[in-house]
Amino acid sequence: MYIHERKDWPELEWNHAALGDLLAEVRHLQGRLLGRTESLGFPLREEATLQSLTQDVVKTSEIEEENLDAGQVRSSLARRMGLAMGALPPIDRNVEGIVEVMLDATRNQDEPMTQERLFAWHAALFPTARSGMRHITVGGWRTKESDPMQVVSGPFGREKVHYEAPDSSRLKKEMTRFIEWFNDSSRMDPVIKSAQAHFWFVTIHPFEDGNGRIARAIADLMLARSEKSSQRFYSMSSQTQLERNAYYDVLEKCQKGSLDITHWMEWFLNCLKRAMAASEESLEPVLAKARFWKAHSGEFFQNSRFKSLPVPRKRWFRSKPTGLQRGYTFRT
Repeated sequence: MYIHERKDWPELEWNHAALGDLLAEVRHLQGRLLGRTESLGFPLREEATLQSLTQDVVKTSEIEEENLDAGQVRSSLARRMGLAMGALPPIDRNVEGIVEVMLDATRNQDEPMTQERLFAWHAALFPTARSGMRHITVGGWRTKESDPMQVVSGPFGREKVHYEAPDSSRLKKEMTRFIEWFNDSSRMDPVIKSAQAHFWFVTIHPFEDGNGRIARAIADLMLARSEKSSQRFYSMSSQTQLERNAYYDVLEKCQKGSLDITHWMEWFLNCLKRAMAASEESLEPVLAKARFWKAHSGEFFQNSRFKSLPVPRKRWFRSKPTGLQRGYTFRT
C-alpha cells in the first residue's frame, strides 16, 4: 500500500523527540553560517550567493540526469542579480527557466504559494512543452492520459516500478490541501516544514515531469523563510546529488510505509547539515578575499610608492622680454 492510499493521508507524523537534537544542530550551523557571511559586505555576499545558486541550479538538474552548462547558469543568474560579468554567452531557454524558478523561490520567499505560481514554475522548466521527445501538459496538473503516473527504472520490458502517484482525478483536491497547509503560518519550525513540504509534494507528483526540481525549489523557498534572507550560502541540491541513491531509497521506503516519515525527516536534516558544512569549503575563496581587504584596508597609500613622490615646487624664472614687457612667469 502506498502512503497516499492510507485512510488518514496526508496526516504525516514523525518522532519529535528523535529530531529535536538534530534540528538544534542544523539551526546552530545555519546561524553560524549567516553570522560569518554577515561581515562580508553586500558585494561579497552577492558573490557568495551567485556561487551557491549556480551550484544549486546545476545540481538539481543533474539529479534528474539533465546536464546544464555551469557557465550559462552563472551568467543567467548574474544578469538577473545585476552583477557585472562582462560579455555574456548565449543562454539556452531551459537554463533560463530553471534559473527563474530558483530565483523566484529564494528571492520572493515571502510571497504566498499559489496554483498559478506552481504552473508558472512548471512552464518555465519546459518552454517547448516537451520532455525529451515526448509532449507533456505544461502549466497544469497532469491529466488522465498520463495515468498511471509511475516512477520506474530498468530497460524497456523489464521495468521496475518504485512508486505510483495518486490518480489524476485526485490532484485538484490534493494540491488545494497542500497549498493551504503550505501558506498556513503555523508554529511549525520552517526547517521541519521544508522537509515535510518536499516529501508531500513529490509524493503527490502533480506534474507529468519536473516534480523533483519543483519539490526542491519548494523546500528552498521554505529554507529561505527560515533564514529570513533572500541570499543563499549553501546548496542543498549539491549535497542531495552526492547522496542521490540514498535520496531515492529513503523516498521509496517512506512512500510505501506508514504515515510516520521520521526516517525521511532524519535524512533531510542530516543532508542539510552536511550541505552547510560543505559550504565552509566552497565559500573559502570569498571569505579569504574579505579577510584580505579587511587586513589591508588603508595600507595602500601608506605603503605605496606614491608616498615618496616629490611634492611639486614653485619655480620663478626670468621670461624673455617682448616689447615693453618685463617681469616673471610662474609655473609648476
